[in-house]
Amino acid sequence: MNPIARIHTDFPTKFGIPRQSDMVESLKGTIVFEPEYRNAEALRGMEGFSHIWLIWEFSESKREGWSPTVRPPLLGGNTRMGVFATRSPFRPNPIGMSVVKLEKVELHTENGPVLHVSGADMMNGTPIFDIKPYVPYTDSRPDATGGFTDFVDKTELKVVFPEQLQSLIPVEKRQPLTEVLSLDPRPSYQNDPERIYGLLFAGFDIRFSVNEAILTVKEIRIVE
Repeated sequence: MNPIARIHTDFPTKFGIPRQSDMVESLKGTIVFEPEYRNAEALRGMEGFSHIWLIWEFSESKREGWSPTVRPPLLGGNTRMGVFATRSPFRPNPIGMSVVKLEKVELHTENGPVLHVSGADMMNGTPIFDIKPYVPYTDSRPDATGGFTDFVDKTELKVVFPEQLQSLIPVEKRQPLTEVLSLDPRPSYQNDPERIYGLLFAGFDIRFSVNEAILTVKEIRIVE
């Protein structure tokens, strides 16, 4: 399979990306098609859908071989589950799937057709293999059960973001950044209140620490 497009987001690395799509609706992204797929006819009718499925590649998680079990972050990184009972990026084939909100369809730009989406959980430059419409009458299952995920504590962190540091971030990026931080970007097995973590987001290096259920932003550096 060949990528048909790539998504552009505010995440230059994997660290801090929400673990599922639509967890942070304010995160914006743009989908730019590869040259051979820049045909507006391929998007005819898409503007009528509010959400779309993206089939994409875990391009930074490729490895030789595979393991039948993985350690989901939701379970603290210590409990093993079958790889096919999780959404781990470490799979026999590194394929991901996400539902995102379709904000706007631009058919004629200097890069051909461009899709503007929100709620994406992908790194900048992630290859996309396919795009399909989200169809509520078949794709929505309100009575579905979520296996072990139904019993995981999903408490969000309180984010302390000093005003003098917050003012360094563009206004339109403050809300999505705060929401991303509230989801606790740290690996689930790390819980050192003295440790300073760094999250790259929208051209900034956000330095923070976490003590109990409070995340405090300590410093913001501009990434050159």
